[in-house]
Amino acid sequence: MPISTEHIRSTLNGYLDVHPEDKPSLAAVLDLLDTHADLASRKEFRAHATAGAVLVGPDGRTLHIRHLALDRWLLPGGHLEPEDDTLQSAALRELCEETGIAVESVTPAGTDPIDIDVHPIPANASKAEPEHQHVDFRFLFRTEAADVSALQTGEITDAAWLPVDALASRKLGRRVLSALR
Repeated sequence: MPISTEHIRSTLNGYLDVHPEDKPSLAAVLDLLDTHADLASRKEFRAHATAGAVLVGPDGRTLHIRHLALDRWLLPGGHLEPEDDTLQSAALRELCEETGIAVESVTPAGTDPIDIDVHPIPANASKAEPEHQHVDFRFLFRTEAADVSALQTGEITDAAWLPVDALASRKLGRRVLSALR
């Protein structure tokens, strides 16, 4: 069963219960949910949900991937698929698809997102997509297997294990370090 609007709303509300300081930056997402926008649909161009993974390896570093289309180092993640039943399972699927890391070697560090980030995505004429917003639900995972064996070369050009302080968001870095203690 695809991810429902209610699952997105309840995940967002649970996150805001833990991180009420993020409510101003997520107010527009709450407003969209109030209009019954289908944030699980990639065709909702006001904003749609994506799922990201913060994977921490055995040495405490985090996995970053070099995204082909954006030519930037990012965390693994991507769009929701119809077979995804939760945001966390979508993040795990994306992580494993993009990196080749076996799903059985990855352990969730909790059930709730460690971060929710809203960021702009540039227009993509080849996909007939206008500029839009991604609401990235980021989940923390751990692994003892640091082998990134099979990159999804259609989307990813490289992978690297970087220190937590290399995360683009200081807020996310603080939360990851706190969760690892």
